[in-house]
Amino acid sequence: MSKKYVIVGGVAGGASAATRLRRLEEDAEIVLIERSPYVSFANCGLPYYLGGAIENRSQLLVQTPQSMQTRFRIDVRVESEVVSVDAARHVVRIRHDGKEYEESFDKLLLSPGARPVRPTIAGIDDKRVLTLRNLDDVDAIRHAMKSQLRGDKVIVVGGGFIGVEIAENLKKAGLDVMLIEAARQVLAPFDEDIASFAEFALLERGVKLQLGSGVKGFEPICDDHGEQVGIRTRLMDCRYVDSDFVVLAIGVAPDTAFLKDSGVALDERGYIVVDDELRTSAPDVYAVGDAIRLFRQGDKKPMSLALAGPANHQGRTVAGNMTGKHTKQRGFIGSSIVKVFDTVLAATGLNEKTLTAESRDYDVVIAHPLSHAGYYPGAQQMVLKLIFGKDGKVLGAQAAGGEGVDKRIDVVATAISMGATVSDLTDLELCYAPPFNAAKDPVNMVGYMAENVLDGLSTPIRQNAWRHAVRDGALLLDVRTPGEFANGHLEGATNMPLDSLRAHLSSLDKTRPIVVYCQVGLRGYLAERILKQAGCTVSNLIGGYRLAAVIDRVQASLDVSGARKIDE
Repeated sequence: MSKKYVIVGGVAGGASAATRLRRLEEDAEIVLIERSPYVSFANCGLPYYLGGAIENRSQLLVQTPQSMQTRFRIDVRVESEVVSVDAARHVVRIRHDGKEYEESFDKLLLSPGARPVRPTIAGIDDKRVLTLRNLDDVDAIRHAMKSQLRGDKVIVVGGGFIGVEIAENLKKAGLDVMLIEAARQVLAPFDEDIASFAEFALLERGVKLQLGSGVKGFEPICDDHGEQVGIRTRLMDCRYVDSDFVVLAIGVAPDTAFLKDSGVALDERGYIVVDDELRTSAPDVYAVGDAIRLFRQGDKKPMSLALAGPANHQGRTVAGNMTGKHTKQRGFIGSSIVKVFDTVLAATGLNEKTLTAESRDYDVVIAHPLSHAGYYPGAQQMVLKLIFGKDGKVLGAQAAGGEGVDKRIDVVATAISMGATVSDLTDLELCYAPPFNAAKDPVNMVGYMAENVLDGLSTPIRQNAWRHAVRDGALLLDVRTPGEFANGHLEGATNMPLDSLRAHLSSLDKTRPIVVYCQVGLRGYLAERILKQAGCTVSNLIGGYRLAAVIDRVQASLDVSGARKIDE
């Protein structure tokens, strides 16, 4: 006897599950219920439609109701909203065109996704405060871009992935853009040092940044006739910014209000609780996507992740489990990537903020390798950060640059999934030819550097710690060439080039701690080895002068954001 599967929500997880179910069970009845008119669209591509990289709106439509019906014989019901679920009776209640009806199921898949967060603050319902989550939203923003009366000024609130992508693309479209983020940095999955490369890229292209102050509320700006011509954004620090419209991108929340009293367990934040086979607490009910709470790989701590990649994987997996398989999820490691104009940032695994909050002991190394052999034309420099435990286990990685960033983080993500150590990274046999790589891949290199730290050959010091060390009496030693030193150096540094360092050993006070640095860290390490073996106490600045210069330039630029005090 054929089974009846009902799926709530399309897009990534639901649509993937529906098509997989059909491939597994040709005779099954499959009903996919989608609240919007679009059963499967590329929501990750929405910002790029704003900026013109994606020219035609139709390119965002992955599947249509007609294509899913024709190819997969799936009963797709768009503009239909599931308003309640009765898991005990195996029915869902659906509203369509003002009328409600019930639909029974043998097995139910919940893929409701998430909705943009709209906090309860003054003016949040102003017509000029927009969000970006679906095609209707992108249409509204494009309309706002074309119909402003006072100019082309826009505020983007929220410095996460979507907020940064929106800011980039609105700037590319010719608008005057300010990005406001309550935290001290953009892109929360990254640590502040690597996030500074994204901030630098935004500032360099003319996007104003306002960090460290959240939004208090919004109020309309009206002309002498009382007609609204703009919107004022008030900040928590008693300043304000005027613009033509605002795009809110401050995060998402699970869209699960319809599951109240359904028999499906939710956590305190409203996420659907699932086990490792994506089953909910209710018999014959499964869930996938942005609205589920799964767990973190390794320690199984509860974790949610609103990304299309995991949702698609879960859709395939859950279809198999609904038809009798028992495939288990390994959990999330949190791999992500974003483009900020010409700069690419990618991350995987745990970051320093999480490890510090959990009181876990760890170490960090940072390298600045080239994307391929330096003697082959077109090599691009990246910054690659590796985070690892005192036992050598790889915990996370972050990178910023251009070509090759995605490749290196993908390699480390694979290594983390396999429980690798830093020594495993040194042994990886990766593809090499001058147009594609160096003989020692950047992943190998950070593995070597991490081994040096664990073996006691190198003592790293963080970018936020060297000034404290100098104030406490340490000698700050710049081992670059005199020309490099003259072009810029850290405050209080003494220049002692690496190649003449041995000749000056006798002039150094070996009882005084030394902090060495070079441009990116390699010469600093060589100096560190010379000095340590001469009896000095030495630490090497992580990331070198290049990282310090980016951080300082970002901080200097943030001082002029464009926000005005209330009494101005």
